Amino acid sequence: MPIFATGGAKLYIGGVLSDKSSDFVLIDFAGETWTEITSLESLGTLGDQANEVTFDSLGENRTKRLKGTRNAAPMEVVAGIDYADEGQQAVIAAEKTPHDYAFKVEFNDAPEGGTPSERYFIAKVGSASEAYDTANSVMKLNASLWVNSNTVRVDAAEAP
Repeated sequence: MPIFATGGAKLYIGGVLSDKSSDFVLIDFAGETWTEITSLESLGTLGDQANEVTFDSLGENRTKRLKGTRNAAPMEVVAGIDYADEGQQAVIAAEKTPHDYAFKVEFNDAPEGGTPSERYFIAKVGSASEAYDTANSVMKLNASLWVNSNTVRVDAAEAP
C-alpha cells in the first residue's frame, strides 16, 4: 500500500450547511459550490475522539473508563495571506457569522487517471487572525475550524 505526502492537498469552503442529528454522508454535500482556499502551508488535524467518562468503583478499587460523546478537535489551518484569494476572503467572512459551513479537503493521491481521496465536514470558523512574525517570514492567515460533524471519507479510486 503506497503512502502519500500532504503536499498538493487542497482545502475548499462551501456554503452554510446546518448541523443535523445524524452523521453526514456524501450526498449531504452534493450541490455545494466550492471555493478553494489557496496558499496553504498547513492543514492541521482532522478527526474525532471520544470524551472520557470515568467511574470509581469502590468494591473493585478501580477506575472504569467509558466512551462519552464524540469530539473533533479544531482544525488549525495556516495560509500565506493573499488579499485577492476568494477562499481566504470567504473564511474571513465566515468567521463573522454564527453558522456552520461545508468544507472539503482533497488530497494529491489519485491513481493515474483516477480520482483523489477527499474529506467532507462542517465547521464554524472560530477564528481568522493574521500572524506577521519576523522580517524573514511570510505574513500568514491562521484559521481555526471548529469541526461540528463526523468526517465523511472518500477514498481515492482507480480510473473506470
